[in-house]
Amino acid sequence: MTTAQTAPMTPQVAMTLAAIAATAATPRPSGEPVPEQRSRVLLGITQQLACAGLATGTDWSLRWLALGPGSANLAYLAAAPAANSFAVVIRGTVGNVTDLLEDLDVGTVVPCTAVGSPSAPVSVSKGAMAAFTQVVSMSGDGVTLVQALADALAGAAPNPAVYVTGHSLGGCIATMVAPYLRTLSWPGGTPQFGLCTFAAPTAGGPDFADYVDSLPWIVNARYYNPYDVVPLAWTSLDDAEDWYPTPPGPAANDDVTTVLSAIAGLPGPNRYAQPGDAVPLTIDYGHTHDPDFVKKSLPDFAGQLAFQHADSTYLGLLGAPDVLAGPVVRALSANTGEGGTALAVAGSGFGPGTAVDFGEVPVQDLAVSGDGLAISLHAPAGAGVVAVRVTTELGTSPAVPFGQFAYGGPAPVITTGLFPDTGRRGASVTVTGVNFGADAQVFFGANPVASPQVDLPYRIVATAPAPTIGLGKPSTVNVTVLSNGYSSPAGPQNEFSYLELSPDPSPES
Repeated sequence: MTTAQTAPMTPQVAMTLAAIAATAATPRPSGEPVPEQRSRVLLGITQQLACAGLATGTDWSLRWLALGPGSANLAYLAAAPAANSFAVVIRGTVGNVTDLLEDLDVGTVVPCTAVGSPSAPVSVSKGAMAAFTQVVSMSGDGVTLVQALADALAGAAPNPAVYVTGHSLGGCIATMVAPYLRTLSWPGGTPQFGLCTFAAPTAGGPDFADYVDSLPWIVNARYYNPYDVVPLAWTSLDDAEDWYPTPPGPAANDDVTTVLSAIAGLPGPNRYAQPGDAVPLTIDYGHTHDPDFVKKSLPDFAGQLAFQHADSTYLGLLGAPDVLAGPVVRALSANTGEGGTALAVAGSGFGPGTAVDFGEVPVQDLAVSGDGLAISLHAPAGAGVVAVRVTTELGTSPAVPFGQFAYGGPAPVITTGLFPDTGRRGASVTVTGVNFGADAQVFFGANPVASPQVDLPYRIVATAPAPTIGLGKPSTVNVTVLSNGYSSPAGPQNEFSYLELSPDPSPES
């Protein structure tokens, strides 16, 4: 059932609002009180909403925001006065896809008592109910979501529209928050409500989905990427075992199908269904994939899943500009030294409120270049090998191999590439990287290379050993260099794919 709406919110705007909710989601590594992080998130989201280059333009302003304990969930309220519209935007847990699915605790269902008056109780997963409860209970400056929306509606023109939206777990929670808000009394009468989700897993069973769909909405749509595994939860996760198209891949191997089957079994006897009008987003996989994750291995499959699920991928599929990016560390001028060592951090996005941490130790004094691409600082006192990360109003940079700093040395060993990265046993493979020592050992998976030729400190020539064959032994393996006490980190740049998986031929008699 729908009600006429003159200018409904576009999916590009709804997804942009959902993507903005992830701004500054990662806490600062050295720690920060929740009020301090909330202040940083407020500044970051305000900056995003003021950016004329996004699909939201400058039409929306932030009215309220709250973080849950441990920053597990976030919700904010935005207003577009010219359109007499409000948006309740929900962000769920930020983590990898597997963690997100396991967080939903779908093996147990409970009655959803906060969605109105269905003729019989409707069921949702215990995990989804816990997340919903946290979102509607948390407060910002002592004000809950319901109180903030009531205050906003009290000053609105007649017949306002309230849209509830979210991406991923935020979208799942939105399917519970939206019908809950419909049950309440509002200043000036019940507004028009809309529900718009992206990449959302399912919150509840068929009874819950039917009840949500029976309510009057100005829009009730769920958008999904057909190559995103999360919207398949918990109705058809096993379908992903047939992904991804080859070329370019990655095709699922035995490890992938085992993991997917195990996750698909988490609901047990519970049945789940998706509410909303399903809107698959058109995708040309050949042009919309991460080329770094195309080999037939569990890490590449997981990496491709993360790409297909990402906010930026959904924005691209909808033809909307990406939101403003957070800081990124690319390299340090030196990867080893002592406390007090002068360093430069190279990267991007070093803007307002820039702070730097060496592991969990904050840097006290720093200077940011005018173009936001470099930071000058002195290493704080510390010990061990730490990740250097940058925090701004827009977020915290991820830890990267070239952003490591070793107190007292030696410098971290990092591989940067293989040539070739496919071949048979006996193939000559050049491994490039930094800080290789004369003691360097090379491994293809768990198999050592006999007598690698080390060209200090950037190059090793290795002969690919025979692969290990058997169930759970993939044809794509990580090539690892062990040197100076370091084992080089794994990544797509050091994966080698065997072209055959047959044992060494028997010697001729």
